[in-house]
Amino acid sequence: MSRHSRLQKQVLALYRQFLRAGKDKPGFVPRIRDEFRENSRIKKSDVMHIEYLYRRGQRQLEQLRDVNTKQLGSFSKPKEPS
Repeated sequence: MSRHSRLQKQVLALYRQFLRAGKDKPGFVPRIRDEFRENSRIKKSDVMHIEYLYRRGQRQLEQLRDVNTKQLGSFSKPKEPS
């Protein structure tokens, strides 16, 4: 088993926190899993992007923990026509 870097451990901990916070809100857990799965394709060497997403995730986690939160928005790049 390989050792995880500090950043990898932080991301995994953030993922677990998201799952715990989203379990009481319907529809959140699949969305959380999809978002993390999609971002798992980012190269490990792209540390700046991973750190950016980590900080953004921390802010979204705080919003998710808010009792009044009913849904989370996301920003996505529009797909370019082929």
